[in-house]
Order: sequence, then C-alpha cells, then structure tokens
Amino acid sequence: MQTEQSERSAQPGSSTADRAANAVGQAAPDLADPRQKDKAGRAALKDMMKPVAGHLMLARALSALSAVLAIFPYVSLVWLGGLLLDAWTQGRAPDAQAVGLAVNVLIGTFVGRLVLYFVALTVTHFADMRLGGLLRGRIIDTLGRAPLAWFTSATSGRIRKAVQDDTHTLHALIAHAPVETTSAIVMPIAMFVYALIVDWRLGLLTIAIFPLYLALQLLGYRGMGTKTAEMDTKLAKVSATMVEFVSGITVVKAFGRVGRAHRNYAEAADEFSKFYLDWVRPMLKTSALSMAVVSPAVLLLVNLGCGAAMVAAGWVTPVQVLTTTLIALVLPASITTIGTSQWSYQLAGAAALRIEEVLHVDALVESTTPQHPQGHAVRFEHVSYGYGDLLAVDDVTLDLAEGSTTALIGPSGSGKSTLATLVARFDDPRSGTVTIGGADVRHIPRTELYRTVAFVLQDPQLLRMSVRDNIALARPDASLERVRTAARDAQIDDFVMTLPNGYDTVIGDDTVLSGGQQQRIAIARALITDAPVLLLDEATAFTDPESEAEIQKALNRLVRGRTVLVIAHRPASVAGADRIVVLDRGRVLAQGTHEELVDEPHYAALRRATGEHMAELGGTATAGSVAQEQEGRA
Repeated sequence: MQTEQSERSAQPGSSTADRAANAVGQAAPDLADPRQKDKAGRAALKDMMKPVAGHLMLARALSALSAVLAIFPYVSLVWLGGLLLDAWTQGRAPDAQAVGLAVNVLIGTFVGRLVLYFVALTVTHFADMRLGGLLRGRIIDTLGRAPLAWFTSATSGRIRKAVQDDTHTLHALIAHAPVETTSAIVMPIAMFVYALIVDWRLGLLTIAIFPLYLALQLLGYRGMGTKTAEMDTKLAKVSATMVEFVSGITVVKAFGRVGRAHRNYAEAADEFSKFYLDWVRPMLKTSALSMAVVSPAVLLLVNLGCGAAMVAAGWVTPVQVLTTTLIALVLPASITTIGTSQWSYQLAGAAALRIEEVLHVDALVESTTPQHPQGHAVRFEHVSYGYGDLLAVDDVTLDLAEGSTTALIGPSGSGKSTLATLVARFDDPRSGTVTIGGADVRHIPRTELYRTVAFVLQDPQLLRMSVRDNIALARPDASLERVRTAARDAQIDDFVMTLPNGYDTVIGDDTVLSGGQQQRIAIARALITDAPVLLLDEATAFTDPESEAEIQKALNRLVRGRTVLVIAHRPASVAGADRIVVLDRGRVLAQGTHEELVDEPHYAALRRATGEHMAELGGTATAGSVAQEQEGRA
C-alpha cells in the first residue's frame, strides 16, 4: 500500500494522458516563440552531446594541430622559392640538399596534416555512432516503458522522425562540424599570423576585403537561429496537414470533402512558401554580393596587383607575394565552412528538441512490490480516466466473473475501448483500481500481465515479418506444429499453406493479406499466447460477410474458458453474453443480460439505432455465438 500511495503521489490525480496534455499546454507558449525555441534547442543539444563531449574535445585538439600544420607547406614554399630565386639571380645551381629538405618538409607536413585530420574525423565518426546508438537505445527503452495509450495519440511518423531522421540530423553536427569548424577557425588565424611574419603589409593585404565580406554576411544572416526555428515549426505544420490529408483520403473522398481537407494542406504549404521566400530573397542577394567580393578573381586582383606594386617598390619578393596570395584564396572557404556548421547547429537544435520530447514521455511505474493474480476475475472499482479535462471513463465499478463473457456497448466515444484497455494497462486510471485475480494491474509485473491478458483489436497490426513470426510473437520459441495448431483453430492454416513460402512468407513483401485474413492471424496470435483474460474490440467490424463467418468460428475457439471483455456497437452482436454493460459518456447506464435489458431505455435506443430486429432474425454474434455454444456443450 505504501508503494501504491507513493506511486500515486508522484502524479496526483493524473493519468499519462493528463500529464501529456498538461506538458503540451505548458510548453507550447514558450516554444511558439522562435527565439525561445532556438534557445531551448541549443540547451537540449548541449545536454544531449554530453556523453561524447570528451571525444569531441579530442577531435577538436587533433583538428587544431592539423590546422597549424597547414601553414608549414606555405613556409616550405617560401623557403623553396627563396632557394630557387637566389640560385637564379646568382647564376648557380640550387643547393640540392636544401631543396630536398624543403620538399620533404612540404610533403611531410602536408601528409601529417591529412593524417591528423583523418584521425580527428575518425574520432568524431565513432562518437557519432556511439551517440546515435545511445539515443536510439534510450528511445527504444522509453517506448518500451511508455503507456500503450500514448501510441494512440502519437503518430508513427513522429516516432520514426525521432528514431531515424532526427538522430541522422545530428550526424553532420557530431561527425563533421567539430573537426571542420575547428579547422576553419584555427587554420585562417595561423595562416594570417604567418602572412604577417612573411610581411606585415602583405598579411594585412590578405584580409583587406574581408571586413566588407563579413559585414554583408552578417547583414544577410542576421536572426538565422530564430528564422530556422520558425522554419522548423512551419514545416512541422505542413507535414502534419499532409499526413492528415493523405491518411484520411478515403473518408474525405467518400464524404465529398476533398476540397476542404486539401485546403488545410495547401494553406499550410502556402504559408511556409511565403515565409521562406520572404526570408531567402534578400538573403540570396547579400549572399551573392558577399561571395562576389571574395571571389578568386577579386582576391587575385587585389593581392597580385598590390603585391606587384610592393615588389616594384622593393618592399617584398615575388615569392612572398605568391605565398600570401595563396593564403588569401584559402580564407573564404573557411568562412563558408563556419557558416555551414552554424546551420547544422540550428537544424540539430530543432532535432534535439523533438528527440527530447520523445525521451521525456512519462513511463508507467514498475511496482517494487509485485502482486500476482489469484484467478482471472476482473474488477473495476470506481475507475475514472481522462484526457485533459475530458472524462472518458467516469467512476465505473464493474465485475467480470472468471470464465464469463461481458460485453460493453454504447455509441462512439462512450468510453468502451478506453475502459477495456485499462485491463491491459495501456495507461493507469486517474482514480480507482483495476484488478485481475485480486491483483492491482499496476503491481503485476509487465511480462506477467501480458501473459495474462491478450487482445484482438479492429486493426490487427501485423508486422513486416513471416507469418510464423507474427503468430508466435508472444511465444518466439513455439514450434511450427504449435503455430499451425493455432492457425488451424483460427481458420487460417489452409490459406497460409497456399502462400509461396508457407509460414515463412513475409507479410507486406511476399504477400498482401485482406482484412479478414489479417484478423485471423491476429486471433491465431492470441490463441498461441493462451492468456486467460481476453479483450475483443470489434474484431469483425470491417470484414466482409464471408470473412466474418470464418472469424466468428475462430473467435468461438478463442474465447473458450477465458474471461472475455467484448467491445461492440451493435446489441445484436452481443445478445448471448453473460452480461451486457451499456456505457455513455464514460458512465455505466445499465447492465444485465439481453433479456433483462430489452425494455431498458438506453439499450432499446441502441437496438433501434442499429436495426436490432435483424439480430433477432438470427445474426452472428461474437459473445452471443460463444454463449450459445457454451450452453450447447453444457
């Protein structure tokens, strides 16, 4: 009890859905401001990079040494040029030993620089792999402990983006930016210092036009962090409206609302396009002008022209002019690299925020005082659950006797599915308790809970793997014969044997299954799990009549001897259940057998709305068929 109270006190009166809603509500105002989002992104990125900070520091040090070595080829060039020029002016052969030494220094330092740079990149790439592995591991661990209810509100695209795209976005920042940025900072400084040593006038000449270049760059890229954060927000809106439009295209077309749904996407795309063009147009002009200022032609004109004048005045030698001119030509590339790295930092900051959002999903608390079910009766005791201010389940008390079939019926949004999923601990209730065999589901170890509870949902959620692996998902060590036995009971074995590779056929690659076939494989999966508590959520809702008959046979086999909770919209489909519970707006309005509820107003209204008379003429029913079959065996 102490543990239970401590767990509740950690998040008083709130489910994961509540906490998520509150978190969104609190975070949204801050991150709606692009400046705040940019600042938050940088903070998240800094925190995320801590595990590889030592590796990045080492890589920066190696890159700095590599950048310093970059000046020695120029030193050797001046030395070599001086030797050759002196020999030419004196009319003698150059000193072969001195020339050889200069060439060896040039080649050795050049190769040494490349080796150090390569080692630095190797260090950062290993750091990138390590960080990527750590982040993906943390995400997988978080998703493994996240309440299943969270996945119904979080899109698969959002999770995929965090696991794949956002971790990949960090690649450029970790694997390249530390080395390239350090080199781009240290090398120009070192070269400029050497140019000053060669001749202070030539040294100043190498950077003579760079103040103008930097001024134009700062003018064009001012507010880059804020604009990048705003761009990320608008792109996310475009992505969300596109997914909404595409995923709902069938319903949208069926109800003739294509124009409206498409308009939401078009408006989001137009908004992004206008923002992006307004941002980029002036930036392109200043960027083009700044790049023209430091183009090779301009740099050669300034450095060679002015250098030639200095040579004519006898201040410097031609070799010195050529050396400092080559240094001037290298400097713009360094500035471009720094700009690219800053862009990577800004993109990575937005990615880090999205990864952090996934990593901070509230996990379900694992109890330190485990309880084990003593039997398989299910009890809801004063259970309430909500999404923010909306109560989906409101003070429900309900008993499901062991081995009985209980049906939940009611209109859409009445709380049927939400109540049922609390048995499998998709999330924890806001208040009250759900028990199986007297054990609170919050205290049942996760592995034991999912050996106790199985479910067959409207969407069977088959994975892109073999039929055998899909059926044996909960029992990966199951033999092929056991898998086939479950498939035969699920009325799907004959079909599977006609597939190209039988039970080794990969779903989604080797074959595409109909809704009814997918549902029967899901039933086979539940059969092989052999869980004593079973949740059925409209298992035949979207199947054709022929498939429904096959599924019904499979369900009749599945529910034998189990505590079953059935979710349905139609009273006709559950007429034979041991108990029928009528829900509306999260509250229990009535409960009893079909005969006891025939004249109950809410139950009668559901019968009229769904054509109950058809069921009385002899329809198939999940719970009804099961109950009648059990009575026949009795």
